[in-house]
Amino acid sequence: MSTKTLEQVENQFETFQILNEEGEVVNEAAMPELSDEELQEIMKRMVYTRIWDQRAISLNRQGRLGFYAPVAGQEASMLGSQFALDKEDWILPGYRDIPQIVFHGLPLHQAFLWSRGHYGGGEIPDGLNIMVPQIIIGAQIIQTAGVALGLKRKKKENIAITYTGDGGASQGDFYEGMNFAGAYNAPAVFIVQNNRFAISVPVEKQSAAKTIAQKAVAAGIEGIQVDGMDVLAVYAATKQARDRALAGDGPTLIETMTYRYGPHTMAGDDPTRYRSSDLDDEWTKKDPLVRFRKFLEAKKLWSEEKENEVVDKAKEDIKEAMKKADSTPKQKVTDLIGFMFEELPANLREQMEEYTAKESK
Repeated sequence: MSTKTLEQVENQFETFQILNEEGEVVNEAAMPELSDEELQEIMKRMVYTRIWDQRAISLNRQGRLGFYAPVAGQEASMLGSQFALDKEDWILPGYRDIPQIVFHGLPLHQAFLWSRGHYGGGEIPDGLNIMVPQIIIGAQIIQTAGVALGLKRKKKENIAITYTGDGGASQGDFYEGMNFAGAYNAPAVFIVQNNRFAISVPVEKQSAAKTIAQKAVAAGIEGIQVDGMDVLAVYAATKQARDRALAGDGPTLIETMTYRYGPHTMAGDDPTRYRSSDLDDEWTKKDPLVRFRKFLEAKKLWSEEKENEVVDKAKEDIKEAMKKADSTPKQKVTDLIGFMFEELPANLREQMEEYTAKESK
């Protein structure tokens, strides 16, 4: 009896898709209402991010950039969801989710400073509703529940959205955050970008659940599994989740089925040790940029010329952002000490005096 019930639950979570791998519409009824200009803007952002990702990997290898988690393959999941947001919505990102907060308004040079561990990367501009990217796996889930509850109590017409990977869905914080948001009917959207590997551990060894989306059932909230390589499906699912939250219908868990083409991070991970070339080839055929490009070209909305313009702009923006990051004064120990408290306690006053003397030499 329990096995039958489980199967009934799992069968509810079929993958939502609008475009197939050839860029053909297979779910006309679900097509979002987007103008030609908006469709082009989404493509511009995905191409821009792919170039940025390639350049960031190169900069990391040159020693000019610090911590970096590659994003190629996940552009549809990241940018399709962000495009469905209002400027006043809050984004609580994980460490891979830099594109979302840059397109939400964070200057690119600050993203580079964050990668370097410079405090300037965490100085969020006034009026920009984002949190600093979370390094602790899953911690942003609980924070999102709190931010969303705050928005509800203040009667704001906005949501809080957060991202984690499939590995994050194995953390206690994941369940606690969703449960809290569900219990208080908070306007939150939780996105799990299931790229199939939590660093090197395949998703099948992380959970016996057939989908991550079905974990919404235990929290009493909506759940949906989406083709994360289909930017229109991700956009549509996120917009619907946002609309539900603002209507007072509670949080939504969105599982986007996606794939990272590069390593987990540039800090020594070697994906060839745990991923087969056949699996890589399978997901390469699902490339979100190729799929959406085909869709737009069929509508006469995209061309090689347009793409080259975006590539050139991305390269120029990255060049200028790196110059700005390089010209930022180097971080000092006294900077870090000074940021910790409004009034320093005795032990930190001693350290401040010690390092002030050292830095003045």
